[in-house]
Amino acid sequence: MSWNVHPRILWQGALLALAVGAISCGGSSSHKNNLPIPSSGANVQTVVVNGGPENNYANGIFTSLTVCVPSTSSCQTINNVLVDTGSYGLRLLSSTGGGALTLSLPTQNGTHGNPMGECAEFVSGFTWGRVVTADVKIASEQASGVPVQVIDQTFAAVPTSCSGAGIPEQDTIQKLGAEGILGVGPFVQDCGGACTQSGSTNPGVYYECASTSCQAAVEPIAQQVSNPVGLFATDNNGVILELPALSSPAPTVDGSLIFGIGTESNNGLNDASVYPMNASAEFSTSYSGHNYPGFVDSGSNGLFFPNAQPSSVPPCPSPNNSFYCPASTANLSATISSPGGPSTPINFSVSNADSLFSSSGNFAFPTLAGPDPGTFDWGLPFFFGRNVYTAIDAHSTPGGQGPYWAF
Repeated sequence: MSWNVHPRILWQGALLALAVGAISCGGSSSHKNNLPIPSSGANVQTVVVNGGPENNYANGIFTSLTVCVPSTSSCQTINNVLVDTGSYGLRLLSSTGGGALTLSLPTQNGTHGNPMGECAEFVSGFTWGRVVTADVKIASEQASGVPVQVIDQTFAAVPTSCSGAGIPEQDTIQKLGAEGILGVGPFVQDCGGACTQSGSTNPGVYYECASTSCQAAVEPIAQQVSNPVGLFATDNNGVILELPALSSPAPTVDGSLIFGIGTESNNGLNDASVYPMNASAEFSTSYSGHNYPGFVDSGSNGLFFPNAQPSSVPPCPSPNNSFYCPASTANLSATISSPGGPSTPINFSVSNADSLFSSSGNFAFPTLAGPDPGTFDWGLPFFFGRNVYTAIDAHSTPGGQGPYWAF
């Protein structure tokens, strides 16, 4: 059995940062804003933590959505889409990789009239495929003319500048562990100003592909793969991800993704504390006497953090050495702070991942964790028992202008 882990993509801030990890949810701020989770409403989308389409995903949170040929009623619903607050933009696996997408969506062309492709490079892998345009419907919300990446094995050959990073291509359902990724992070476009530049300053994310080869290309802001939430007509300033508290492993956990912050009666900020992001789209996490860049990311399947206590929290032996395997559950603490925000201690627990994975039929783990050498990633288990807000950059909210996290 394999256990998928996924990174965040963050060209807008720190270029690329790992996003895998886990915790249990304790501490002084754990549940103070935890109101009843709405299960219905025009801005409410059901989400579920389960094993994913391949029944092997630890702490993966999934939902469904509908994509349509722009301005038509030709639509398709896609299930098993990973909900990721650490990336931006919708990426769908085509049927060529075992995904569900068969709808023919219009391909975006570059300045020379050739199809545009994107290399979305994460730390643990990359996705390659064409850029298309779609209307995206989630709950009763709709974004029109959204640039979307289709992960498509029949598209042009992967450029060596994309494949040469030494990380695997995630172009099948077995490798991706999902039918797609819904990036609802704190920015709208997935690259921003860097991809509008020509020459050496362009990070090589977008490519124009002729019949024989693909060349790195400038991509205007409006044509970049985009977070659909930021393009909604209303409820477009952020999201709230709400999951019930979880004290032990479970087969499945139901929750809600709420669109908008302070725009409806069910998405108020209430008494949540606001943590503004710094210039690298991070805050600070103090752990074991050291300060680390930190971030909150539902696309991480746990909490990954530097191994400051290797004797009490050692990594697991292979093949699960991406996780921690303490002899007994370790109770730890870290403090989150950000410029202009509060300083908040968070207590968390880390259990033996090998033991967790051997618990038959369980896919939701509140105490799963693993090593990361330089950042502190508050992954999906941080969301259990919390209402976690992600405010979008340059959008106004009751907690001030995004980007920020709040909980």
